[in-house]
Amino acid sequence: MSMLYVVGTPIGNLQDFSPRAVEILQSVDFIAAEDTRVTLKLLNHFQIKKPLVSYYEHNLRERGEQIVARILAGERCAVVSDAGMPCISDPGEDLVRLCAEASVPVQVIPGPSAAISALAISGLSTSRFTFEGFLSVNKHSREEHLQAVQHETRTMIFYEAPHKLCRTLEDFRRTFGDDRKIALCRELTKIHEEVLRMTLGEAVEYFASTPPKGEFVLVLAGEEPKAPETFTLEDAVSRAKAYLEEGKKPTEAAKLAAKECGFSKSDIYKNLV
Repeated sequence: MSMLYVVGTPIGNLQDFSPRAVEILQSVDFIAAEDTRVTLKLLNHFQIKKPLVSYYEHNLRERGEQIVARILAGERCAVVSDAGMPCISDPGEDLVRLCAEASVPVQVIPGPSAAISALAISGLSTSRFTFEGFLSVNKHSREEHLQAVQHETRTMIFYEAPHKLCRTLEDFRRTFGDDRKIALCRELTKIHEEVLRMTLGEAVEYFASTPPKGEFVLVLAGEEPKAPETFTLEDAVSRAKAYLEEGKKPTEAAKLAAKECGFSKSDIYKNLV
């Protein structure tokens, strides 16, 4: 049966490649790869010999349509990324969309994910989180992105390259403050795997004197939820009196104050008249 398989690949340690993933790559007619040179090393390690087609950001639409046409003609294709799950900050996202539009069946063969792996060992809250991917290099888009998440209360996950890390940490500090907690996870599953847990202020200082090396996953604590405002009955009555001064009738003033302060309208009204 013709099919697109979304196959997760190791993010560093080749032993993380699942037997099912190997079996699928051995069975398909061809493999769509972000970088065929990187994927060829993986295939050679597992003694898999299959035709490769390049599928990356700058040819994804044209090449994607060609891939879908081949699948519709009866072939089976696996799409892989250089490392981790395809479609996550990866052009495979567009290929899956094209397949959905053409009613081509898609199956996922799960594999390692740098984002989830980093979150798991970050030491920060994992109950709710948001994946933010890479920040744009465009200054305006970058600022818009950061402003949009400035008051995010969920844990945030970002990807960053070593040569852009210091700028990103400076931008984080300006947006979220010196004391916000961050876990910087680099070279996950590789020989030099490291997790640094510190504040943003400490991270900026650390990497000012320590050149960043390796690919980073940045796990950033969300903003602490603000405690709900509490009111006394006296506060509620004062609020109702303010509405009276604006020209509201006593019953309406009590109703508005009750809604804002959490007291019953009748209790406020009794103290108002």
